[in-house]
Amino acid sequence: MKSSLLFMIFIITIDIYGLSSSLVNAQADSCSSNLSLSNSVPFDTTSLHCLAVWDSQGFILRYLQTNNASIWSFVVSAPADTNSYIAIGFSTNGAMVGSSAMVGWVSSSSNGNVGMAKQYYLSGNSPNLVKPDQGSLQLVSNSATIISQNSILYMAFQLQTNQPESQLLYAVGPTGVFPSAPDYQLSEHRTMVSTSINYAAGQSASESPYTGLRRGHGILAMLGWGILMIIGTIVARYFKHKDPIWFYLHISLQSVGFILGVIGVICGFILNNHVNANVGTHKSIGIFILLLGCLQVMALLARPNKDSKFRKYWNWYHQNVGRILIILAIVNIFYGINLTGTGHGWTAGYGVLLAVLFIITFVLEIRFWIRR
Repeated sequence: MKSSLLFMIFIITIDIYGLSSSLVNAQADSCSSNLSLSNSVPFDTTSLHCLAVWDSQGFILRYLQTNNASIWSFVVSAPADTNSYIAIGFSTNGAMVGSSAMVGWVSSSSNGNVGMAKQYYLSGNSPNLVKPDQGSLQLVSNSATIISQNSILYMAFQLQTNQPESQLLYAVGPTGVFPSAPDYQLSEHRTMVSTSINYAAGQSASESPYTGLRRGHGILAMLGWGILMIIGTIVARYFKHKDPIWFYLHISLQSVGFILGVIGVICGFILNNHVNANVGTHKSIGIFILLLGCLQVMALLARPNKDSKFRKYWNWYHQNVGRILIILAIVNIFYGINLTGTGHGWTAGYGVLLAVLFIITFVLEIRFWIRR
């Protein structure tokens, strides 16, 4: 029964945070496609450099420093079937807060042809701190536009600058939710990515100054809360006949998992302070998991003797708090992977590890009941 519950949580979580991620439309733009927007964009788009900048969302960036060295042309494209706004932000440090962004959308009321493109200043994480028609971008007058053509959104604009920022952010808004008059408030993005670009070399990478910290946070949390804790629980349930080896192995695994998990949480706090990402739900679940882990440590220190009448209540508490911790950890790990916008690789990798652990648990559970 416990194995079935773990398997159900695994399948549901995969469906929510992995397989349900946005897929690129079959008609998505590519750098091998001819860009034909001359009748819709108020500047020349025939000789732009082209980069695939966000594969999982089908984002393509085209840009060019014009003959007038202080004018830069940009065209951002993405599949239109997401039915959401698209955005590109220019940041000094790879963080969302403090950046200026161009946001464009084509709503159903515009007959699917013409929409609106506006500049926003991101002064904070909450939607009310994202200010329309403000920011540090010096837009060339009447250059910003967005159109939907052949199931692709194209947002075009020109900036007056000697050198655009090289730290770029891309975002996709919630499905079917668009800014509207009179305040044009921007809803929280559905997913985003932070990248860097070398304009001269024509190279883009999904890297930010804190990519290593972000990766360390994810790996430590995954290994500590989402792998070692599970293995330690398996040992405690199925190897008690190997007394006292099972106890020392269980304590060792859970202790190492707890330490790695705590370090991962600390990395998450440091990362959040640097990038000011809008990850409130992920952060809250992580803090609750940390609290449960601390409770488990304190429970170990207060463990009654085997012959104590309170031992059965302690066992019930210890086991169920552990199960809740593991379930929340699995959900939050998949959720965190989804927030990074890194595609299906990490989701699939962790999913395979969970599948292996489930198969082992299933086999051991059968042997457990046969032995009983």
